[in-house]
Amino acid sequence: MFAKINHVAACSEKYALLGKFYETIFGMKSSPKLRSGRAITVGDGYLGFNINPRKVGRGAGLDHFGMQVESTETAFDRMRSKYPSAHWIERPSTRPFAAVTCNDPDGNVFDLSQKDSKNRAHVYVDNENNDKEHDRFVSHIAIRTMRPDEMAQFYIEVFELTPQNKGAGDPNHYLSDGHMTLMLMPWDIRNYVEQNVLLPAIDHIGFTVESVDKLKGDVDEAVGINPVLNPVPFGRGKEGGNRLELLKKQCPIGEHFMSDPDYTLIAVRERH
Repeated sequence: MFAKINHVAACSEKYALLGKFYETIFGMKSSPKLRSGRAITVGDGYLGFNINPRKVGRGAGLDHFGMQVESTETAFDRMRSKYPSAHWIERPSTRPFAAVTCNDPDGNVFDLSQKDSKNRAHVYVDNENNDKEHDRFVSHIAIRTMRPDEMAQFYIEVFELTPQNKGAGDPNHYLSDGHMTLMLMPWDIRNYVEQNVLLPAIDHIGFTVESVDKLKGDVDEAVGINPVLNPVPFGRGKEGGNRLELLKKQCPIGEHFMSDPDYTLIAVRERH
């Protein structure tokens, strides 16, 4: 594939705790290249999950994703010629994860790095043992976007992601790099009746696991040992119930839905 989805990033005041949560519950491993006092990065053997300390004026939760491509110049040329509203800037020198940050034509933000180049996201190299089968791994990233049809075409034409089959009447687009899936969900304010309106942005991350029941049992055991690892309850009360029902409709591939200890939504499905 020309591109691979190699990381997703979040911001949190509980970044160290979240690293331990994903290590304990989903078996992710921390990178040995971390710098003291900075972001926590964990990985599943293919994708890195970068959890940044939250700074003034920056929202908490899922923030952006990143891709590694065969050639950044090829990607830039495709954006210049077909998508003039897609732009890119250099990242600050203090960010070791990618040299370039881009936006798609709907304003969704993603990082870009080039394979075998100095701007490669070296902190994620430890995750590149792709031939190893993991019991639990991140299998999709879901984005709420106003023009999912057009954005799907953007990621197909610029990054050569492959459309996947979907059920009849499913408005989502599922684009694969051969391992990871980018899920593009239509955003409509009318979906948020009797619940808080969520803005167009990354909605959730999806894990594939060997057993949903075993995952639930592992959560109970971990919380019994260390209560601070307890996921935030999700789906309770009228508003919470409405949010859960909406997520079930918007993510039909999810079989179980939960939250991490800092309110990030997680969709889980079993390996079939």
